Amino acid sequence: MTDPEESAAAAALSAAAEAAEAADAAAEAAETAEVELHSDSQDPAFGSLGRPLRRDSPFMLGFLGALGVFVAWFLVQAVVQARDVLVLIAVALFLAIGLSPTVEWLIARGIRRGLAIGIVFLGVIAAFIGFGFAVLPPVIEQSNAFVKELPNYLADLRRNPTIRQFDQDYGVIDRAQKYVTSGDLGTRLFGGIVGVGRVVLSAVFSALSLLIMTLYFLAALPSMKRQAYRLVPASRRERVTLLGDEVIKGIGGFISGALTVAFVAGFTSYIFLLIIGLPYALALALFVTLLDLVPLIGATIAAVVVSLIGFTQSLVVGFTCVIFYIAYQQFENYVVYPRVMRRAVDVPAPVTVVAVLLGGALLGVVGALLAIPVAAAVLLILRQVAIPRMDQV
Repeated sequence: MTDPEESAAAAALSAAAEAAEAADAAAEAAETAEVELHSDSQDPAFGSLGRPLRRDSPFMLGFLGALGVFVAWFLVQAVVQARDVLVLIAVALFLAIGLSPTVEWLIARGIRRGLAIGIVFLGVIAAFIGFGFAVLPPVIEQSNAFVKELPNYLADLRRNPTIRQFDQDYGVIDRAQKYVTSGDLGTRLFGGIVGVGRVVLSAVFSALSLLIMTLYFLAALPSMKRQAYRLVPASRRERVTLLGDEVIKGIGGFISGALTVAFVAGFTSYIFLLIIGLPYALALALFVTLLDLVPLIGATIAAVVVSLIGFTQSLVVGFTCVIFYIAYQQFENYVVYPRVMRRAVDVPAPVTVVAVLLGGALLGVVGALLAIPVAAAVLLILRQVAIPRMDQV
């Protein structure tokens, strides 16, 4: 036989073998179906089994669609109910990422990771305690003084003819004075003693939860990253690891930089307020530090509040505060912020404004704080993944 004849014969034999295998499979399937048809599970008294319901039947499609809507609604409600907890987790994770560069710096100096985490965490706790001791005494003192003087303020309102006529018609000031001088204004404002206790316990629980979650996230951050990267296919794992590390580095750099800029603003304000002799300089400096963390408007609000308090002392002190904060704002914008943030994030100004507005609308102050690092992460992914892929199309 020639070579073509041998090839044809081999092909015929292969086709016959495949046909025999298919016939055997069909016979086996038919036998299985026959056994199932006449099995004990089917009672002849109730008739024979009908055809199964088609997957594309209107009933099946409607049922699956309704089930999907219900599951989606349930998940949305679960997220809404757990919104405060999810925000707390997000803040703790961002704080852990922000504190991670400090931990790595200590590790590079020869300190073990556990000890480095302990040092950083003790510093955070000390900052919380120091903030409480600096802010609470003047706040309590000023609040008590305000409550004591509030009846006099209400009495002074009667000197205005319009307000006096309004009070004579509706008795607003009299009722306000009775409410203020009743002796339990604080408990009424918070819904009674139970309300006060609930507010205090909620604040303490949130602060402790934040600290504990930050500690856990800070300790487990390397293993969390490794486990997250293992969920990516091996063919893309290296690139995703590089991008993920860069995103985490940018977020950590931004948070550390923002804390540094806020510390400089608070320390400078403290020195200035001590020089001009404004009361409660430390509490006001901490107030400036906190608000300086809020992008775009935080520093301006802090400057306005401190300047208004300065005007309550004298015109000279008030105008001195205005001049100082205008000058410092320029110094921070053009000297401090660029030097601290030049290696952290690269976000255009319009994107920063839009991100802060959206973050503030969605999650309030927390959203505004987290908006810029999230925007930087999204921009990095767009520049390294989406745009190169579009350029190849």
